[in-house]
Amino acid sequence: MEKVETANGPQAPSEFFSTSLARRTHASDVDVDGSNVAYWTYEPVTVTPLTRTILVIHGFRGDHHGLLRVADQLPEMRIIMPDLPAFGSSEPFVADEHSVERYGKFITGFMGALGLGPRTVLLGHSFGSIVASHFAAAHPGAIYPLILINPIAAPALEGPKGIMTKLAVLYYQASAKLPRRVGLAVLRNRAIVRVMSITMAKTKDKALRRFIHGQHDAYFSAFSDRKSLLESFKASVSGNVAEVAEQLTLPVLLVAGEKDEIATLPNQHKLMERLPDAKLEVIPGVGHLIHYETPEPAAAAIRTFLEEHPA
Repeated sequence: MEKVETANGPQAPSEFFSTSLARRTHASDVDVDGSNVAYWTYEPVTVTPLTRTILVIHGFRGDHHGLLRVADQLPEMRIIMPDLPAFGSSEPFVADEHSVERYGKFITGFMGALGLGPRTVLLGHSFGSIVASHFAAAHPGAIYPLILINPIAAPALEGPKGIMTKLAVLYYQASAKLPRRVGLAVLRNRAIVRVMSITMAKTKDKALRRFIHGQHDAYFSAFSDRKSLLESFKASVSGNVAEVAEQLTLPVLLVAGEKDEIATLPNQHKLMERLPDAKLEVIPGVGHLIHYETPEPAAAAIRTFLEEHPA
């Protein structure tokens, strides 16, 4: 099978990435509040009147690689994807806790460093949806509009999945207290990562499942240290988009998976009802991995939404 170098990581099968992605890609880094932050810019193949700059905030334990397939499906857009501090190739915050509020402050600093203005589109996936929504609520007029993929619409510690979330909290707390080598081995255990990956993947396509598992094997354990990982995990399960729903007066697109067991569909409908100006796009047959499994319909929903809400 032909291989395509994505210019920002290992080579990937061409069936999952276009050959033009590498030519669009520029890797950079910038200092934000004393931390070196790695980020990738995907320039538009062709600039059109609809070309926008989209700032992407990835999910917990991920990095910029996770949203690559969505970026690849939006060749007319300029997409900027940083590795959040403490993940991927970015350093953790110098002295602050890795909280939702602090990641929001990071967005302010990052946008300022790159000169990104209020016409910037903000997109958040999973944990990134919490960070992006809280930032947008706290900084009205800073971005326009807001796009949330697999948004965390309800408290993770409540409801049917609350017990599993509490067990996960214990897992991260115990890993942080164990001797460093043992704790890291537990967190980066390939069997545990694979179980997480198998649980989230809904596709029946064997090649795509192998690709997803390979992505999680390669990037799910690229975190800086146990302390920042525990802080980020606590932030991911203690916050949600609904907390700031009424404050989000700008247009908001929710892209939800029909079979999402983390950000369930009933909670997406409840969230949409609370948002002043929202649109819900439900993608059938997929769960919490829209960015891996169904990038084409996700990109189509984003494109239509941006056509409806020009800068």
